[in-house]
Amino acid sequence: QVPLVESGGGLVQAGGSLQLSCAASIRGFSNRAMGWFRQAPGKEREFVAAISSPSGSSTYYADSVKGRFSISRANAKNSVYLQMNSLKPEDTAVYYCAARIPGASAYENPIRYDYWGQGTQVTVSS
Repeated sequence: QVPLVESGGGLVQAGGSLQLSCAASIRGFSNRAMGWFRQAPGKEREFVAAISSPSGSSTYYADSVKGRFSISRANAKNSVYLQMNSLKPEDTAVYYCAARIPGASAYENPIRYDYWGQGTQVTVSS
């Protein structure tokens, strides 16, 4: 069983919105901080957003998406979401959901995450 499965990507015009979903089948999901990363062609994977566990009371965002993107979680559904508004062409990338290693620090560092989804493509046209 694939531990994390993303959905909701697609093609959208600049200024539009998309909501990404991530369905998790990992044990102890509610006790895992979760993150979203993205990777554009020819670029390194970069941090987008993260949310604390179990309640999600703390959220963290890359400066480039702050005020436009919102991360949330629904533990009863073993899911995490990324609401993306006011999309820009530079947001075009494959978006990945990831589960952080329990107790790890540094939300922005991808090496602190041990489960990853297969990614979902987001394309923003100008």
